[in-house]
Amino acid sequence: MSNILRSCILTCLLSLCANVAFSQDEESLMTYDLATSAMDAAEAYAREKGWNVTILITDQRNNPVMLRRIDGAGGRTFSFATAKALVVNETGLTSGEYGRLLEAGDIEEIEGGVTFAGGVPVYRNGQRIGAISTSGVRAAQDEEVSTAGAEVIGSISN
Repeated sequence: MSNILRSCILTCLLSLCANVAFSQDEESLMTYDLATSAMDAAEAYAREKGWNVTILITDQRNNPVMLRRIDGAGGRTFSFATAKALVVNETGLTSGEYGRLLEAGDIEEIEGGVTFAGGVPVYRNGQRIGAISTSGVRAAQDEEVSTAGAEVIGSISN
């Protein structure tokens, strides 16, 4: 199965799971306009550094709101960005924090999640509105890109 087909199937399954798991009455808190502002800042940061990455922004229910893959980003970066967003939305932690807690035995494993940095929660007015995750360079650099986007519209902690 090709990586593109696998990525499309994974996106559809994540979206379906998120819609089934949460009430249809719950409104997405990550608006298109907020996601656009965050994405533009994250992409500008990555381009300034010369990093070819994939950036994914989701709402609080892990529904994709926006995705950009800069030319030259690896084919698997989408899958890693998706797994990072899943961890963030399930725990409210950065994906790196989740990894440290999992390694210490202080948190349960999330099926399909990853344990390295690059995914961050986005808080606005004290409420978690979604996640930004990046993949394509070193984990700490991925997190820099995600944080650059999050800080334009809110913060990465409550």
